[in-house]
Amino acid sequence: MITLEMDRLVFRFPEVHPEAECRVEFQRTLRIPDDGKDYYLPPGLGRFPLRHLDDFASQLPPAWQARGGVIMPMYQSEAMWINFSGDYPFAIKIAAGKINAVSGEEWKNGINRDPQDYVVIPGQPWLDGFCVEKGLIRQFVAMPLGEGYTAEEQITGEGRHGGVQVIAYPMKAEAYNRHFPKREYQPDICCMAAPSAQPMDMGLAPGGRMKQEIYEDPYRFDEWDLRHASRCFVTIANSVTWKAINGEV
Repeated sequence: MITLEMDRLVFRFPEVHPEAECRVEFQRTLRIPDDGKDYYLPPGLGRFPLRHLDDFASQLPPAWQARGGVIMPMYQSEAMWINFSGDYPFAIKIAAGKINAVSGEEWKNGINRDPQDYVVIPGQPWLDGFCVEKGLIRQFVAMPLGEGYTAEEQITGEGRHGGVQVIAYPMKAEAYNRHFPKREYQPDICCMAAPSAQPMDMGLAPGGRMKQEIYEDPYRFDEWDLRHASRCFVTIANSVTWKAINGEV
């Protein structure tokens, strides 16, 4: 089950374990130069707003309606990073335009250990871009589809999907209970949904180089519950489309 709470995607799997919950949010940030140098992580400047796509279904094109999920605004050439939080272990795959941000390969369901194509939380606090080599990523930067800038277009030659795709796999309950003895559970409680366009699809392009580790999975591969997963499509709207949809600047 996925809910939208205070501009965060919250993944819950009560059928797996009462504590199986994690949160994903998208942070505005400074864009680092794409000049071949390696930079350190820039600061977060607050969460991007997220809204349920279904709230605006009558004003959206069929392709957007079919994918569902949520919608998020970004200026062209604006940068972002993805923040993860939660105490229960999850394997999370992130893709942009259905290009895996960790492996650089086209989207596939399930997870792969060798090479690892997912991040593990807790442990991986954030992801700032596309992993290009060990210890280095290229920053997530919003660009319009159709102009050849996005990772999707550079790898596949087409700009069909755009946006961000997130899928979360929880740890099996028996594995969790073995690794983490019983403790008090304090769920994070808050909720949000929102208010209606001529959309312009946006995707993510690789920007400047940044130092960042993708941490190796410390658990056994068979401890992940691949039978249970939740997936969300995050459509990226440019600033003009966002305002046309819901009146927000």
